[in-house]
Amino acid sequence: MSLAIAGDAMSVPVPVDLRPVHARLPAEPLLLMGAGPTPLPRAVAEANAVVINHLGPTMNGVVEAVQAMARYAFQTESERVLGIAGPASAAMEMALANLIGPGSRVLALVTGTFSGRLAEMARGVGAEVHTVTTPLGAPVTLDAVDAALRDGTYDLVTMVQGETSTGIYHPHIEAVTQKVRAHGALMLVDAVCTLTTVPLEMDAWGVDVVVTGGQKGLASIPGVSLIAFSERAWARVEARPRPIPHWCLDARRAWGFWGEHRYHYTAPVPGILAIHEALRIICEETLPVRIARHARCTRALQDAVEALGLELFAPEEWRLGSVLAIRRPQGVDAGRMRARMVSSHGVEIAGAFGLDIVRIGQMGEQCRAEALFRTVHALGEALRAEGFDADVPAAMAAVAVALPSGPLDTPRA
Repeated sequence: MSLAIAGDAMSVPVPVDLRPVHARLPAEPLLLMGAGPTPLPRAVAEANAVVINHLGPTMNGVVEAVQAMARYAFQTESERVLGIAGPASAAMEMALANLIGPGSRVLALVTGTFSGRLAEMARGVGAEVHTVTTPLGAPVTLDAVDAALRDGTYDLVTMVQGETSTGIYHPHIEAVTQKVRAHGALMLVDAVCTLTTVPLEMDAWGVDVVVTGGQKGLASIPGVSLIAFSERAWARVEARPRPIPHWCLDARRAWGFWGEHRYHYTAPVPGILAIHEALRIICEETLPVRIARHARCTRALQDAVEALGLELFAPEEWRLGSVLAIRRPQGVDAGRMRARMVSSHGVEIAGAFGLDIVRIGQMGEQCRAEALFRTVHALGEALRAEGFDADVPAAMAAVAVALPSGPLDTPRA
């Protein structure tokens, strides 16, 4: 009996362009200074090239170490810390699918694209969603939270600590959480761009669920995220009627892998190894030192941006430092300016979601002296090419003045 081989009879031909991926990349890697992903420390990149069995004693030890180090990053003693094979949006979906459903009432505090996404996801699992929506560029106020909580009874309240789409930071998460707790609801905080860049103390502030992504403040790879549930929130997970809408994002099934070393699905092994290294570097640096480094660097960048003659989008009292929003100067084509920064200087910054701004990231490895000097120079020269009278020497001097006189950089294990 002969085996027929389709060969040339196949209707879809082999693609003509079969260059390996390295041939598709720029000869010199871009300096990623946008809203994420961010540059990787060498140890993280090397770990991301390793594959081991996703089950067994070696992986069990890695998982336990990831959880222990993540508890430090979240500032929680809760046992219920899980990783997710997906972006931070998947972590949001896990939180919502496991905490609420049809008949639940959710209050979403919306200040932009990503806080709005939480509201959209909550509607997707059948919850009744009410929103407090601020004008773009404005934060949620405590008075607005008070008024909303007086108007209804809610099971869950959602908000972001840093809204990257508008460059808005909420410094009063603890005060909001106290109001939500007094109301009897659970509190969910999106700390995707803020965890380890600014203070966030899950237990001390009484936050019930915190989600974060790997590719921003943690300085790890995209596609693996973390979520932490308080014991109070986990009790809600346990009480949630089964089945829930998402098999992969079922927190109780996921706990079989993360808490009991049982099979759930094939874990993203390289990503877990990468986030292990990212968390190890954070723990070695320590949160106080890391947060201070981010504060110094974003202050230096803000001073430099203003020295260039540009205007920062948000007032200082609620300005997000980890993704800095800058108004587009009149007469400057932002898309062309950003493209010139890439083509002439190898530096990439971000555009925006419907606002007339550009955004520069200050997370993880973006907060290094050499990255700041290179980015400020590239931005200034691209502005000058657009006809804007940018004072590049003054901006470079502002960076030098704002940074400490001693070594800025901490070890990059």
